[in-house]
Amino acid sequence: MELEYFVEPGTDEEWFTRWVDERERWYIDLGIRPDNLRRFEHAQEKLSHYSKRTVDIEYRFPFGEGWGELEGIANRSKGPDGSSWDLWQHEQHSGQRLTLFDEEKKQHVRPGVVEPAAGLTRAALTFLIDAYEEQVLDAAKNDVRTVLHLHPALAPYKACILPQYRNKPDLVRVARGVYEDLRRRWMITYDSGSNIGKLYRRQDEIGTPFCITVDFQTLEDEKVTIRDRDSMDQSRFGRVPVAELRAWLEAHLDY
Repeated sequence: MELEYFVEPGTDEEWFTRWVDERERWYIDLGIRPDNLRRFEHAQEKLSHYSKRTVDIEYRFPFGEGWGELEGIANRSKGPDGSSWDLWQHEQHSGQRLTLFDEEKKQHVRPGVVEPAAGLTRAALTFLIDAYEEQVLDAAKNDVRTVLHLHPALAPYKACILPQYRNKPDLVRVARGVYEDLRRRWMITYDSGSNIGKLYRRQDEIGTPFCITVDFQTLEDEKVTIRDRDSMDQSRFGRVPVAELRAWLEAHLDY
């Protein structure tokens, strides 16, 4: 995934620093642990011919040689006037002027450029590695919970709708209604293929942030129980009215 970010001539170093900071923050905000990231600046004598500076964001993989590149950010503003090397080269070979007109300066300028270039599959792998956990809940019973602590923006499903009992038509009817409503807004799944405990574990494994359970009390108070994936807490949020679920999810997915 590459981006050519054109900047005003003379501001390329400022923008380069901002892009390095922003790209590192992007990984952290989506769940990568800061101690698994570092910056590696390429030595001047080893820079590519087009680069003034290049910084790699590296991740500490739990296999192989450990630290490996996730993405590189290059300041490609190494043209003879401090502008984009690539635009300057294109001009030399095409004979066409590749500039824009600066209204304030009343002159044509060739911009500088900063290029972040990230590896898509490598990024996906690192998010999975840092999200994966095997929690020993009861060693004597060999009870181990597998969970993906994925950021909600990365989770395949944002919530799962569950009837407490799959053989109770009234519960299934309400649960299906909630599912049909919410799936118009988010990637939502529905599951009733086992007992409630196993259903929770199944959603933990694929990283679903919230499980929304329709129980017999729902038929009386029109409220549901919401289970948090990371803490497994079913009381933290209280009982949420069905009519307020959309607003609740908007607030708690928050991405």
